[in-house]
Amino acid sequence: MEKLRGATAPNSRLKGAVKTKTFVLDTNVLLHDPQSIFKFEDNNLAIPVEVLEELDAIKGEQSTERGRNARRVHRILQDLLPDSRAMHEGVKLETGGTLSIIINPYLVDPARRSPAMERLRAILPDLSKKDNRIIAAALYVQEQYPPPTILVTKDVNVQLKARAVGLESQDYLNDKVPEHDDEASYREIPLSVYELQRFCSEGRFDVGDEAAALLYLNEYVLLRSDEGKTMPARFYGDGCVRRLKLPDFVKAPGGIPIRARNLEQQFFMDALLDDSLSMITCYGKAGTGKTLLSTACALHQTHDDHSHYDGVSISRPVIALGKDIGFLPGSLEEKMKPWLQPYHDALEVLIPSKPPKEPQFAAKKVSKKKFKKRDEQFFTTMTASPPAPGGHHGGHGLGPLVKPYERLLKSGLVEIEALAFIRGRSIARRFFILDEAQQLTPHEVKTVITRISEGSKIVLIGDPAQIDNPYVDSRSNGLVYCHNRMKGQSIAAHVKLMKGERSRLAELAADLL
Repeated sequence: MEKLRGATAPNSRLKGAVKTKTFVLDTNVLLHDPQSIFKFEDNNLAIPVEVLEELDAIKGEQSTERGRNARRVHRILQDLLPDSRAMHEGVKLETGGTLSIIINPYLVDPARRSPAMERLRAILPDLSKKDNRIIAAALYVQEQYPPPTILVTKDVNVQLKARAVGLESQDYLNDKVPEHDDEASYREIPLSVYELQRFCSEGRFDVGDEAAALLYLNEYVLLRSDEGKTMPARFYGDGCVRRLKLPDFVKAPGGIPIRARNLEQQFFMDALLDDSLSMITCYGKAGTGKTLLSTACALHQTHDDHSHYDGVSISRPVIALGKDIGFLPGSLEEKMKPWLQPYHDALEVLIPSKPPKEPQFAAKKVSKKKFKKRDEQFFTTMTASPPAPGGHHGGHGLGPLVKPYERLLKSGLVEIEALAFIRGRSIARRFFILDEAQQLTPHEVKTVITRISEGSKIVLIGDPAQIDNPYVDSRSNGLVYCHNRMKGQSIAAHVKLMKGERSRLAELAADLL
C-alpha cells in the first residue's frame, strides 16, 4: 500500500487501514475549536500549509476570539510538531491517529500533472484563492492515499466546491446536537379527571417511574385529562411534577402589569422568576414574547431593596464575539443602541411615557393601590430634568420629557454589555439577558456563561431557525448546543415559545412567509 508522499512528506506516518479515514481540516474548523485536532479518534489528520498561512494572518487580531483561537492553534501545533522532521513526516497523536502538514507538490511545480488536478483547474481555475488551494491539497491527499479522504470545513460554499470536483466534504460534527428533534413540542402526561383535580388541590403529582424515566430535571410538561383539560407543570425529579409558581402579574417600576398570555409564556415566567435556576435557554420565533417577558421579569426582580439582583444586563452578538464595534460613533450605549433597539421597544411598552388607555399586555383585574405611591414617585423622578445653573428648574419645574427607561440606563439599573469586552469579567448579582444567542458558536457561549458569578442569572434567547453566522447552523449554534449539554442540570431550565402574541399579522408572517 502506497504511503502518502509529497514535497515535504517523503516518509509520512499516516496510517493505512481499512477503517481509517483521512480528514483534511480547513482553517475555520481550527478557529471554531482549537481542540478539534484531538477529536477525530484514531484517524489521520492532514492540515494544508495554506491553513497555517491563514492562521498567521488572523493571529494578530488581539481583541477578537478568532485571534485568540489562532494563537492557541499555533501553540498546539508547536508542541505537536517541534522540529522539521516532525513537520515533514507527521506525528502520532494520543488519540491513536496521526497529524501531518501537507504541501501540495502540484502547486509547487505547475509542470506536474494529474487527472484530479486537471479537473480542479478546469472547474476552479483561480488557484490564488486560499479556499481553492485547500481543496487542491485535499485532492492531492485523496490521490496519494487510499480513500476515504474527507475535507472538513464549516464553510458551506467550500463544501459545495469540494463536492463539485469529486471530493467528499462535511461539516465539523463534534459539537453538533443529535439530528433527532425531541424538542418540537412539550411532553404530555395523560391523567384521569380525578388525578388532575388532585394535582390542582395538592400542587403536585407522582407520575410514576415509567413516565419519570422519560423526563429530565426541570422539564416543563402538560398534564392532560381524558376530557381534554390541560394543566402546566414542571418536573422536579423523584417522579414528581409540581404546579408552576406564578404571581398574577409582573411589573417594572412605574410600568404596566404584564402577565402570561399562553401556557408557554407561563413556563417561561416560572423559570425567569425561580431563584434556584441560574441559566435559562429559550427558543422562540419572532413575536412570541421572548424579549418582552425576559425584560419584564428581570425588572420585576430588581426594583426594590429586597431584590436578588442589583440590575439587568442586556447584550446580543452585534457581529462575531470579540469584534470591535468602534466604527460606530459615540459611547458604548450609543454604539450598541441600533442593535439593542428591540429592548428599547420592550422598555417603552413596559414603562410607557404616557399610561396607555388599554394596555396590550395588562392584566384585566389588578389592584393598583399597592403600586400607586411608588409609581407616582417613579414618574416624577424619571420625567424631571436636572436643575438649571443656580439651582432652579426651568419652566414649571420640569424640563424636556425624558423617557423613563432612559433613566434606567443612566442610573445603571439596566446596563448594556458588549460581548467584545466580556472576557475576564465577573458578572455578580445581575440578571443577564443574551439575545440572538443562536448567532454564537458553542465556544463563544461558553465564554459568556463562564463570566456569570454566584447570585446572577443568565437567560439565553433566540430562534435557531434564523441564523446569519455562516459557520453555525440549527444544530451547531451556541444556543442549541448549550441547551443540549446543560439539559437535566438542577440549575438550568429550557422553554420553547411557539405561539406568536405580537399581532395576528406578525403570527401569519412568521408562519407563512
